[in-house]
Amino acid sequence: MTDELEIELGQEDDARNGPSVAPDDRPALELTEAALEGLLFVAERPLARREIAALAGVDRETVDARLGDLEVSLGERGIRLVVDGDRIELASAPEAGALVARYVGADAIRLSPASLETLAIVAYRQPVTRAAIERIRGVDSDYTVRSLLHRRLIVELGRSDAPGRPFLYGTSFEFLERFGLTSLDEMPPLDVDVAARLAEEGGEPVTESLGLTDLEPEAAIERERTPEIVAADDVPADT
Repeated sequence: MTDELEIELGQEDDARNGPSVAPDDRPALELTEAALEGLLFVAERPLARREIAALAGVDRETVDARLGDLEVSLGERGIRLVVDGDRIELASAPEAGALVARYVGADAIRLSPASLETLAIVAYRQPVTRAAIERIRGVDSDYTVRSLLHRRLIVELGRSDAPGRPFLYGTSFEFLERFGLTSLDEMPPLDVDVAARLAEEGGEPVTESLGLTDLEPEAAIERERTPEIVAADDVPADT
């Protein structure tokens, strides 16, 4: 994570936590596991914990407790809780991915090595600007950033306070779902040398000094768990 990049609080709240929720003066409801699961099931978007608390008329501690209970209950089932910061949603379990994809007729996501490398940088450095990505990779990354945005694997989190106020990028719920993760905490730890290179924006480019093989295994682990995500050579590479 970069200390020098700051996100505007209002933009970050809108981007990652959903819209604000007005206080609800209706009678409080009992927030059971079943009620919480039903709410998340019908929700058309990820819900923030504060939204759930406001809807049920309970405090955040109660929401956190029920989410913990529900996470345990879903552990052996085909549905998982996916958590991204303050937001939560339900998603199919990674082991059900191949069967679900066959049912819905989903095409395999095909990512070039350049896209996998860029995605890994965003995942481990977020929030990060495109300029920072390019300094790390040592190559123009406009195409891959736009491609990952189009595929909804990364999202705009806000703007940096740096000159020009460039956009800050981070991973999305789609990223977690596609790679079979329930939260960013499940991402594999980076090799010490790779982590050091990612922290050195002005140092030797990752692509030249470490090579793709040092970054790709972090994504390859998840591709093995989620077969529909594969790398491809037929996607235009960066120039």
